[in-house]
Amino acid sequence: MHKLRMAFFAVATMLMTAAPTFAQAAAADNAESVNKYKAIAAGFGFAIAAALAAIGQSRVAAAAAEGVARNPGAGARIQTLMILGLVFIETLVLFTLVIVFAKL
Repeated sequence: MHKLRMAFFAVATMLMTAAPTFAQAAAADNAESVNKYKAIAAGFGFAIAAALAAIGQSRVAAAAAEGVARNPGAGARIQTLMILGLVFIETLVLFTLVIVFAKL
C-alpha cells in the first residue's frame, strides 16, 4: 500500500509540474479555441435536446395509448391530438438543429 501511495504521489507531482511547462508554449489564438469548443458545445446541446424530445415523445405516445385503452370511442380525437403534440415536440428539435447550424 505504501508503494502504491508513493507511485500515486509521484505521478501526481509529474502531472502538476507538466502543466506549467505546457503553458509556456505559444498561446493559441482565442478565436481558434472558441471555434473549436463552439462545435463541441453545439453538439452537446443538440444531443440534450434530442434526448429530451425522445423522452417527451415516448410519454406522449404512452399517454395516448392509455387514453385510447380507457376510452376507445375517443381514439380518433386522441390520435389527432397526439400527432399534433408530436409535431410540436419535433419542431422544437428541428429549431435546435437550425440554431446549431446557424451558430457554426
